Amino acid sequence: MLHAFFLSIGQLGDPAIRRVLLRSLAVTFALFAAAGAGLWWAVRAALSQWLGAQAGEWSAALTLVVELLALWLAFRAVAVAVVGVFADDIVAAVEARHYPDALAKARPVPVVRGMAMGLGSALRVVAVNLILLPLYIALLVTGVGTAAAFLLVNAWLLSRDLGDMVAARHMDGAAMRRWRKATGPSRFLLGLAAAALFVVPVLNLLAPVLGASMATHYFHRRRQA
Repeated sequence: MLHAFFLSIGQLGDPAIRRVLLRSLAVTFALFAAAGAGLWWAVRAALSQWLGAQAGEWSAALTLVVELLALWLAFRAVAVAVVGVFADDIVAAVEARHYPDALAKARPVPVVRGMAMGLGSALRVVAVNLILLPLYIALLVTGVGTAAAFLLVNAWLLSRDLGDMVAARHMDGAAMRRWRKATGPSRFLLGLAAAALFVVPVLNLLAPVLGASMATHYFHRRRQA
């Protein structure tokens, strides 16, 4: 994983990957900005009948708090879903530099399928973390239990999402299911490495792209072993 990480860092300057990074960040923050604007309008409309002229100030404050909370809780889900749409470009760029033979045999993932995979990823993240929310709250008394559980759960989720971004170019549905079963423990380490990137300032912005790149190295090096 460490070798894959440094290879991925080294390829951030690749024009194809740089384009995906800028595009995915722009779309991700545009979605949060649009959601924030809609929330501000809804809160202002709800409060105006009670607070009058002060509704604007209160709605701005509440929107800021909710947006910051949403960025902390939902950034991973949204960012991975967005980068999933462009993931094929990242995987193809990594394959072109490091695994040209695999690139020649790859079947590009259609945009519609990439969008479906990204949406499925986001929905799984939201659903699983909402289901486990009582556990996260209960573990607050331990001091570190909530953070540890959140990291492990999202590592497990990322291990599938990132692996599928690459496997979809080289396997059909049945083969992908067999591959998931055969690679569970080692893919979890991939997911754990990517999940850890999401908690490091600055690197968290690069995490979806670095994760997709690392997953490409993981997939092909395992097949070559």
